[in-house]
Amino acid sequence: MILTTIAARFTSPLRSEQVAAKLGAWLGASFTVAFATGLFSHFLQHPPAWLLWPSRPVNLYRVTQGLHVIGGIATIPLLLAKLWAVYPKLWQWPPFRSAGHAVERLCVLLLVAGALFQLVTGVLNIAYVYPWPFGFLQAHYWTAYIVYGALLIHVVNEWAKVRRSLLTRVESPDRRRFLLTVAAACGLTVLVTAGEAVTPLERLAVLAPRNPRVGPQGVPVNRSAAAAGVAADPDYRLLVTGAVRTPLSLRHADLVRMPQHTVRLPISCVEGWSVECEWTGIRLRDLLLSAGAAPDAFVTVESLERTGAYRTSEIRPPHWTDPLTLLALRINGQPLDADHGFPVRLITPNRPGVQQTKWVKEVRVA
Repeated sequence: MILTTIAARFTSPLRSEQVAAKLGAWLGASFTVAFATGLFSHFLQHPPAWLLWPSRPVNLYRVTQGLHVIGGIATIPLLLAKLWAVYPKLWQWPPFRSAGHAVERLCVLLLVAGALFQLVTGVLNIAYVYPWPFGFLQAHYWTAYIVYGALLIHVVNEWAKVRRSLLTRVESPDRRRFLLTVAAACGLTVLVTAGEAVTPLERLAVLAPRNPRVGPQGVPVNRSAAAAGVAADPDYRLLVTGAVRTPLSLRHADLVRMPQHTVRLPISCVEGWSVECEWTGIRLRDLLLSAGAAPDAFVTVESLERTGAYRTSEIRPPHWTDPLTLLALRINGQPLDADHGFPVRLITPNRPGVQQTKWVKEVRVA
């Protein structure tokens, strides 16, 4: 009775079944894009053994992860509007009237709680704030299935209402203005965030966690050499080991004397920012084939960094055989800064930035 009274106080002529349905449809589309792009990112970072993902188009991950993060941030005003539109129903009493209604309400609870969890933790993640004891990656990944599953069940259950509402025009001018305001808020959020990946908009990117022009040599970094515990080593050698005919041990000067190639590839971070750079170095394909590696070999690149979840990176044949994949020595015409991976870093097309291993010390062939 108390909850019903409280909900009744939050009535508004802007609320209606039709408004809630249209907001729900927009939210469903946004969550579908986030779910699909999130899975794509997860499986690129942690590929199953059978996955041989192509290296082209080179900007595919840049686009999908930009959609995931920027679209996720733009979903915040949409989710808040949807929750406001259905707020009285969330507090209806009694909470359920039958077993079937209880299951329906449980799905709504999972959907609301999961959606808020995903957006809040996602925003904190791109800001590198972790005030929780659990691992973000796994929690975000598994919660995505719960949220999207609850969403599908909710859509099926409410489909008759959704279809009826979507096929009719909103008659109330005030409700139309409300929907336009929500759409404008989402669009504005995109505008002030997208500059972290779309360079012409960088000056407007006041909500973006990274400016694509700020960092050593004009390129952002997420992990510096100091943070990784990597210091200059005058005795540095790059090792090529494993299933090769001729193991190699190369000094930095040896690498500089080898044929150099220049490519333009983006660094595309899982936090959504990306920037295209000019990279110069040795084709990984040429180095491995000269050592006698098989064309279908799996390759692991290991960093001088001693700790960290991504101190090694597996490179599968579609990527290491691509002529765009380099062991880079220079960025934008300058020798690599220590924070960008000096003496040698990996750069490959269509892969997350966390897999573009810096401070490479060994290339191991299996």
